[in-house]
Amino acid sequence: MASVAVVIPAGGVGARFGGRTPKQFLRFGATPILAITVRHFATHPAVGAIVVAAPEGYVARARRILAPVSRRTPLTVVAGGRTRQDSVWLALQAVPDDAQLVVVHDAVRPLITAKLVDAVVAAAATSGAAICALPVAETVKRVRGDLVESTLDRSELWAVQTPQAFRADLLREAHEKARRDGIVGTDDAMLVERLGHPVRVVPGLPENVKITTPEDLRRARRGVRP
Repeated sequence: MASVAVVIPAGGVGARFGGRTPKQFLRFGATPILAITVRHFATHPAVGAIVVAAPEGYVARARRILAPVSRRTPLTVVAGGRTRQDSVWLALQAVPDDAQLVVVHDAVRPLITAKLVDAVVAAAATSGAAICALPVAETVKRVRGDLVESTLDRSELWAVQTPQAFRADLLREAHEKARRDGIVGTDDAMLVERLGHPVRVVPGLPENVKITTPEDLRRARRGVRP
């Protein structure tokens, strides 16, 4: 398998979550969410390096939390940026030059599995770019103001998750172009799509919750505990 590095953007301060502590440092069971997330990759046999982008002011704290994990896999913590995209870009600067694939995963998605990581990495190894996602089950409408404009064909709509994986040179090129063009994407795949490169989709997991609000945390705690 190709050499794999993992980038974990954890630079957010949790404005939507509320509270004074960024949500990635909250405990899920007895362990901080960030440590649980990183541990999935530190124990994965294909992963050769991990780079975490932590909020400014929390870099030392992230290093302390992740110290036990870093004994298994080389791990670097850098200061993140103003946006998620900035944090990924800053983390990419610390990714080893020999990494062939880069996996990007949200710090606050602690319920992934090794099988999901394997599927995304395998798809990226063959096609250069891959994401995981779930088909949208609800009816989706385009609304302007308080009026429905149209009903979208949900058979073509998928809700995207992470991890996402990319050929390292492709991801760097995508970020460099976005920075030149002043584009801020909602995920890394969007930046790769702008290059005209196809992005493969593999099935995600319903339990792969992104913890953005207190209700998300409660929902995750009702699910599979790490």
